[in-house]
Amino acid sequence: MNLKETAEDRAFRLAVREFVQRELPADIRKHNEEGWEPEKDEMARWHRILARQGWLAPSWPKDYGGTGWTLMQRHIFEEECALNYCPPVHIFNIAMIGPILIEYGTEAQKQRYLPKILDVEEWWCQGYSEPDAGSDLAALKTDARLEGDHYIVNGTKVWTSLAHWATHIFCLVRTKKDGKPQEGISFLLMDMTARGTSIQPIPTLNGQHIFNQVVFENVRVPKENLIHRENEGWTVAKSLLDHERLFLARVGDNKKRLQRLKDIARKELAHGKPLIEHDWFRRKLAQYEVRVRALDLTVLRFIAKADSGQGLDPSVTMLKLAGTELLQDLLQETVDALGYYGLPFQQHGIANDELAPPFGPEHAIGASNARFRSRAFTIAGGGSEIQHNIMAKHLLK
Repeated sequence: MNLKETAEDRAFRLAVREFVQRELPADIRKHNEEGWEPEKDEMARWHRILARQGWLAPSWPKDYGGTGWTLMQRHIFEEECALNYCPPVHIFNIAMIGPILIEYGTEAQKQRYLPKILDVEEWWCQGYSEPDAGSDLAALKTDARLEGDHYIVNGTKVWTSLAHWATHIFCLVRTKKDGKPQEGISFLLMDMTARGTSIQPIPTLNGQHIFNQVVFENVRVPKENLIHRENEGWTVAKSLLDHERLFLARVGDNKKRLQRLKDIARKELAHGKPLIEHDWFRRKLAQYEVRVRALDLTVLRFIAKADSGQGLDPSVTMLKLAGTELLQDLLQETVDALGYYGLPFQQHGIANDELAPPFGPEHAIGASNARFRSRAFTIAGGGSEIQHNIMAKHLLK
């Protein structure tokens, strides 16, 4: 199994790097370099730049406006974007609802929704988790009752990322209460402006507005917004997990954060000389280097396996587990390396301008904010405890 990039891969990487460095607006790069969460306008601007290049939807087939790239090319593209501080592509639009529509949607659904995603006209969010159904998603209770040509939806979704940006939400709802829980779930497309839909913000530890609670009270959803077949939504939801799990390791983010930690260690002093010149700190960096390299090689191993036509077993779960925990450790180490200047939480935006300008060295701005934000990484998308359980259940028999 060859885990090295070919000459063609290296040429592709260089082309992506040159494009990103040439086209990414400087203000967006600076905002992301400082560790702030990307704003909707930034993501939309970057989406349009990628769309003009034909690179907005790497996971889509060419016939639907995708790139037709291999898994290795997708890996290289996402890594270079992360290393060069690009805002992420909106995952719910591009990596989730787009592929679902392509695989399971009717022709009318594809024609209605896919062009508006590529034109950056509509924004989606994901309605999966509920107050009593997070990791145990099959326990969801949001009810959808068919009356004539509409489903009547009642229930609550929680931790709904960026719902306040969204024009639409793809939702798992319960359409049958008897039998196995997974067999009574359906997949609906819903308009966030529909009467009876309300959004309640859930502030995060760092004061930012990312998560929301979404409440549905007798919301009418046209029957033609059902994806696939009634009571078979579980099949649709699971289909996202196959190859997308290859891209949850945050390899590019980890490489970027390690490089930033090294840069800070060259500037911050301990006992009169830069941190990076101390043996005890260099040993820490060496340990992080090993972890980042091991993660990178593990991702490449799974990509090679998938490209050869082999199925991906539950061991792929380790990628999300290892990648998010490593990123948390790197961000905590960054705060520690900054000493006192790593501690203040400096908000971004108007509120910060009203209170006080940023203080301390420029390389310290956003460090505490990024550390706080990272605490959610080992929960969102499947908690670390759940990842351990999945591997234990399927691999340690």
